[in-house]
Amino acid sequence: MTLPLAHRRHLGFAFALAAIAVLAGCAGSPRVRPERSALAQWVPSPNYNARKAQIIVLHHTSIGNAKESLRVLRTSSSEGQVSAHYLVEADGRIDQLVDDGDRAWHAGASRWAGMTDLNSSSIGIEIDNDGKSPFTQPQIQSLVKLLADLTSRLGIPREAVVGHGDIAPGRKTDPSALFPWATLASYGFGLWPDPVLIPAPPAFDSLAAMRLVGYDVSEPRAAIAAFHRHYRAMESDAQLDATDAAILYSLQRKLMAPRPER
Repeated sequence: MTLPLAHRRHLGFAFALAAIAVLAGCAGSPRVRPERSALAQWVPSPNYNARKAQIIVLHHTSIGNAKESLRVLRTSSSEGQVSAHYLVEADGRIDQLVDDGDRAWHAGASRWAGMTDLNSSSIGIEIDNDGKSPFTQPQIQSLVKLLADLTSRLGIPREAVVGHGDIAPGRKTDPSALFPWATLASYGFGLWPDPVLIPAPPAFDSLAAMRLVGYDVSEPRAAIAAFHRHYRAMESDAQLDATDAAILYSLQRKLMAPRPER
C-alpha cells in the first residue's frame, strides 16, 4: 500500500527529527568500551602488552566421535562446561570453536613452568581419539599445519607444545601414551631430546631437571608418570632411571643453551 505524498513527507520529517535526537544523545553520552570503566577518565599509556597465549595444550577427546565431541564442547553437562579452541577430527578436518584471543575452558586445575591459570595463557587443541587407538595420519598432518600457523601467527615458541597430562599430572592422562610426540618433534614442535643421548653426570638431579622443563613436581610420582607418558610412551610412575636422566639432561641442555638474537 502507498501512502499519500503529504503523509510520506510528514513521516520523513518525523524520522529526521528522531535521528537528530539519537545523534544528540550519543554526543552528550559518549559510548564506553566494555573493558573500560565509565567512572574513570581514559588517559592511555603505551606501556603495556596484550594478553596472549604462551603455550599450546594438546588433548584427546576420549570419545572418538567428532560429532559427539563437538556437541560436548559446545554445550553444558552435569559436570559443567568445557571447550577448546580447536578440534582435529579423524579425517584431518579442523574445527575452530573459540577465537584465539578468547579464553577456552580446557585446562582446568593445572600448572606448568610456574603458570597456574593455563586457560588464560594457552591455546587448547582437542584431538578426536578415544585414548586407546592410534592417532590417524591425517590428524597428525593437520595438527602439524595448525601448530605451524599458531606458533607463527601468535608468536608462541615452537617448543611450547605440551599435553594435558603434562600440566595436570595425576589428574589427566591425555593425550595418551600412543600420541606421536617424536613425529611432532621431527617437524620442530615440542621440546624433545637429542637422537643420541649422552649419559647424565653422576650428580645430575633428575627431579630438578623435570621442574626446569616445566613439570609441577610437588607430587613426584604423578609428575614422573606424566613424563614417562610423554617422553617414553609408557604408563609408569616407577623411579626415574638412567635413561630418564639422559633424556632430562638433553632437555636441560636445550633449555639452557643461549638463544640466537632476532
